[in-house]
Amino acid sequence: MKEHCPWHSAVPLWKHIGSGTFQGHTMMLSGIDLEQLAEIELQKDEEEQKSVGSSLSTPASVPREESYLDISHPYYDVARHGIIQVTGDDNYGRKLVVFSCCRMPPSHQLNHQKLLEYLKYTLDQYVESDYTVVYFHFGLRSINKPSLKWLQRAYKEFDRNQIILRGFSPVPVLRYALLSCDSYTMHTRATTRHFFKTFGNGCLLMLSFFSFFLFFFFRYKKNLKALYVVHPTNFIKILWNIFKPIISHKFGKKVTYVNYLSELRDHLNCDQLVIPPEVIRHDDKLRATQKGGPPLPAKTPPPRPPLPTQQFGVTLQYLKDKNQGALIPPVVKCTVSYLKLKGLQTEGLFRRSARVQAIKEIQKLYNLGKPVNYDDYCDIHVPAVILKTFLRELPEPLLTYDLYEQVHSIASVESSLRVSQCKETVESLPEHNYVLLKYLTCFLHMVSQESIHNKMTPFNLACVFGLNLIWPPRSTASLGALMPLNMFTELLIEHYSRIFGSRVPPSEVLP
Repeated sequence: MKEHCPWHSAVPLWKHIGSGTFQGHTMMLSGIDLEQLAEIELQKDEEEQKSVGSSLSTPASVPREESYLDISHPYYDVARHGIIQVTGDDNYGRKLVVFSCCRMPPSHQLNHQKLLEYLKYTLDQYVESDYTVVYFHFGLRSINKPSLKWLQRAYKEFDRNQIILRGFSPVPVLRYALLSCDSYTMHTRATTRHFFKTFGNGCLLMLSFFSFFLFFFFRYKKNLKALYVVHPTNFIKILWNIFKPIISHKFGKKVTYVNYLSELRDHLNCDQLVIPPEVIRHDDKLRATQKGGPPLPAKTPPPRPPLPTQQFGVTLQYLKDKNQGALIPPVVKCTVSYLKLKGLQTEGLFRRSARVQAIKEIQKLYNLGKPVNYDDYCDIHVPAVILKTFLRELPEPLLTYDLYEQVHSIASVESSLRVSQCKETVESLPEHNYVLLKYLTCFLHMVSQESIHNKMTPFNLACVFGLNLIWPPRSTASLGALMPLNMFTELLIEHYSRIFGSRVPPSEVLP
C-alpha cells in the first residue's frame, strides 16, 4: 500500500502547462477551458475504469429501511442517496465517517450546496471526538461531479468564513503550489506568470471535487486522525502533488492511499463499514487485472479457542464461567474503577483516541490474565478507549440483537413516554446483561454529573457509546439509524435512577 503522498516522481503540472500538454493531451493554452481540463482527467479515469470492466449505472437511493430518515427531515433529499454515512467506531475507538462518490446521482438530480451543508451538519455532531474518514473515490464521473462554478462559490464561502490554508486564499494557494512543484524556479515562475496571465485570477484549475473534499476536511482537521482514500486515480495523485506543499506536514501524515479493499482491512474492521456493492465489484475487477492474475486468497487459519483468561472478543457467559460467576468482567471493573478515581473531570473523556500500540499491549495483558497498571501509560484516555473496545468486541452487543428494533423505535414514541418505554425495554434484558448495563450506566451517569468540567453531557456520552451498546444484527448502522440509538443511550444516562431503580437483582454490583 502506498501511504502519505508517495508519487514524488510524478511529472510536475507546470511542465505540462508550459509545454501545452496536460496528461498526454496536446492543446494550446489560449484555447483551454478550465472545466475541460478537469473533464479530461475525469474522462481518463472513466476510460481506465472501463478498461478493467468497472461499469457504473445511475446510483440508486439507499433503501428506505436502511436510511431510517423521515421524509420530513431537512436533509432527506441528500441523505436518501447514502453518500455520507457514520458507521460506528474503528479499531481504535474513533468514529467512522464514510463518503462514497458512486452514490452521487447525476448533477442535475442533486443539490450540491445542500450536500455541503449536510456534510457540515454530519461532522458538526462528531468532530469534537476523534474520528476517521474513508473516502471511496470510485464512481466520481463527469455526469455527477459538481460544476466548477459551484466549487468556486464553495471556496468563496469558505474564504468568507476564513476557512483557508496558512492564510492563503485559493488563487495564491495554487500559485504557491505551482511554484513549489519543482526546483527549476526560473522556468516555474515564468510558467506560473503565463498560466495566470492566460486564465486570470479566476483560475481554479485544480479545484476538483477531491481537492475540495481534502480542503473541507482540513477545516475539520483538529480531531481527524486518519483519512483513507480508497482506489486513488491518477487525477488524485496529481492533485496531491500540486497541493502537498501548502498542506501542513501533520495533516499530510493523516492521509493514506489504499489501492485495494484488502489493504483497508489492515487498518479498519471492514464489517463496520458501509461499502457500496459498486465499490466491491470495482475492487474485484482491479485485483483481477493485476499482473499475473489475482493473488491466491490467503489461507485463513482455523480460529484458536479463547484462553481461559480471555477478556476481549468472548461472550459474557464465557467471562462469567471463567471468573467464578462474577457478572462484571475484570477489564470493565478495573477500567471503571481507575476512571472513577482519576478521570471524572477530564475534559473530553471518551472522545479521544489513544496510542495504538498501548491499546494492543493492554489487550494482550488482559487476555493473558496479567495485571494492568494504567499509571504506567500516563494517559487517562487509554483506559477510556479500552472500555469502549471491550464493548465493541463483544460477539453480541450488550443490549442484545433481540432488542434492536425496540431500541431503534424509541424515536417514534411520544416524548413524554420515552423514559417508560426505555425502562420497559431494559428490564427485559437477561440478568447478566442487565447487571453489566446498570453498572456501566451508573458510571456514565457519574461522568455526566461532572460535565461542567469534562464537557461530557448525557448527549455527548450517548454519541460516543450509542453504537458500542447496540448495533444491527446483519449490517452496519446507517447515519439515519444513529439518532434513535443515541437517543436511547442518552435516556439511559440522563434518567438512570428512574430506568434502573425498580429492578435490583441479588447479584447487582455498582461502581
